[in-house]
Amino acid sequence: MFIWTSGRSSTSYRHDEKRHIFPNIRCLTYIPNGISKLQSVVWTEEAQCSLLNASITETFNCSFSCGPDCWKISQYPCLQVYVNLTSSGQKLLLYHTEETMKINSECSYIPKCGKNYEESMSVVNVVMENFRKYQRFSCFYDPEGTQKNVILTKLYSSNVLFHSLFWPTCMMIGGVAIVAMVKLTQYLSLLCERIQRINR
Repeated sequence: MFIWTSGRSSTSYRHDEKRHIFPNIRCLTYIPNGISKLQSVVWTEEAQCSLLNASITETFNCSFSCGPDCWKISQYPCLQVYVNLTSSGQKLLLYHTEETMKINSECSYIPKCGKNYEESMSVVNVVMENFRKYQRFSCFYDPEGTQKNVILTKLYSSNVLFHSLFWPTCMMIGGVAIVAMVKLTQYLSLLCERIQRINR
């Protein structure tokens, strides 16, 4: 429990205290987001990958928005791309980005979900043909060997992670400092009242 909430319910705060407290409680939601991004910053080393196989294996269900509070079910084809990591000679599954693996770990590329399956298939076919056309390309791998796969495009770098954690942390520290000053002002005000009563 935070020190500024102990002993009182949320309804007993004055308006000026609420204004400082609740934005900073919401600010704490950046922690899970930062941890998620931190887990994604493992594919740090760039290397060369050569294509071994690119094929559409199966279809998966997905949902797309058809308006406010409206969702419909569709499908998308799953493209799997296996590559040879030239620095180690390993056969690894390639993912488009870090997020691709989180959405579906069986697919290398996931098209945007839409009502027209043929359009999704057309997009995936173009991607597959591009892989077959460009047999060698840059990729990123985990030098620690924790992730047994590689990615084509990095969404999260150490710089992105720094900014996603640094600025919310500054906001939270600033908010805590403001609340602490409010509490200190209240304490000094009460102390002055007591001193005045004693002097009378």
